[in-house]
Amino acid sequence: MMERAIPQQESLPPGPGGRPPAVPQLAAQPQVASALAWFGEHAAWITEQQARITAIPAPTFHEADRATALSELLEDAGLRVHRDNAGNVIGELRGAGEDDVVILAAHLDTVFPLGTDVHVQRDGNRLLAPGISDNGAGLAGLAALASAMHAARIQPERTILFVADVGEEGEGNLAGIRAVMDSYRGRIRCVTALDGATADFVTLRALASHRLEVIIQGPGGHSWADFGVPNPVFAAARALVRFSSYRAPESPRTTFNAGRIEGGNSINSIPHEVSVKMDLRSEDAAEIAKMETALREAVAAGVKEEMAAARDLSKGGLEWKIRSLGERPGGSLPEDSLLLAALRGADAYLGIESRPKPASTDANVPLSLGIDAIALGAGGSGGGAHSLREWYDPAGRELGLKRILLTVLAVSGIAPAQK
Repeated sequence: MMERAIPQQESLPPGPGGRPPAVPQLAAQPQVASALAWFGEHAAWITEQQARITAIPAPTFHEADRATALSELLEDAGLRVHRDNAGNVIGELRGAGEDDVVILAAHLDTVFPLGTDVHVQRDGNRLLAPGISDNGAGLAGLAALASAMHAARIQPERTILFVADVGEEGEGNLAGIRAVMDSYRGRIRCVTALDGATADFVTLRALASHRLEVIIQGPGGHSWADFGVPNPVFAAARALVRFSSYRAPESPRTTFNAGRIEGGNSINSIPHEVSVKMDLRSEDAAEIAKMETALREAVAAGVKEEMAAARDLSKGGLEWKIRSLGERPGGSLPEDSLLLAALRGADAYLGIESRPKPASTDANVPLSLGIDAIALGAGGSGGGAHSLREWYDPAGRELGLKRILLTVLAVSGIAPAQK
């Protein structure tokens, strides 16, 4: 389904001097200094929450139990919490003015199916478990940021929404963040997505992608009695071998993947259907269209070859189709963005040199709608994302959380203390 066109929103309202407040002065405010110190003082608690969250299974479309855990954490942080119709958890830190909202989001779901062992093990300082970094780190960071602001009694000028959203991974097709954009349309001034670890990467450009399912169907039959009828698995194999030689350009960076193959009933049955789920990505949406054309040509050729090789067509031939599983829109943050200026101010204050990295995250949707958005790691380090070997090391987490806090407060502003 194509992304519908929505008029670009106006830029963030400027702060004093037409830009966010200077970060050193912001960090020196007693409430902000208290919130910054909170991360170091509660490092063990943050790690404990990350392990607890990660151990709750949350495949895409099955995030409810983990959502309950996040609801409780955000309520404990003094936020007004509700769940929307999509299943997102939304905690509101009410601002002095209610017209504008600043969104801090982290996705709840993982790529791992139900039944995966997500028990967290420890190896020295490292935490080991599927999903421990992506997105256990982001969710723990979301809870930590809310708790630090609550403990420091910070009231922002603009309302901050702490969002734990569903459907970011795989076939979720960014459903959660899309629902949030629809609900708060016209009020959103910027979005910061917390995704994974690190304290220096930043996503300023959203990778467009298209997820597709190739389906090939045939007559099926018994492996002995019906030998020679066209086999959908062989046709799919022929097609994938052809498509695997597609020359994806290095610039703009373009990738493709066959991530899941399904079909058949038993080892001694010729399948009547096989499906292959594909992921096509590029920094340039035009390259995705080229790849999709090449995929269709490869499937058509693979089916034709299998039909030509078949010995028995009396029971029928092969049919194929390709259906869309979802499209992720692309976009990029303007160089003159006030959100980018806020991040640069936080990085300069903390001595961080940001490394831009295009990625596909919750930031894709707001960027495609003309809303300022970035994706940041929530501190620490990690590896093995989307694998059973995933790990996370909390060393350096405090720096990443300080970076996020200062960036968000620079764009939300802080209401004057009540006298």
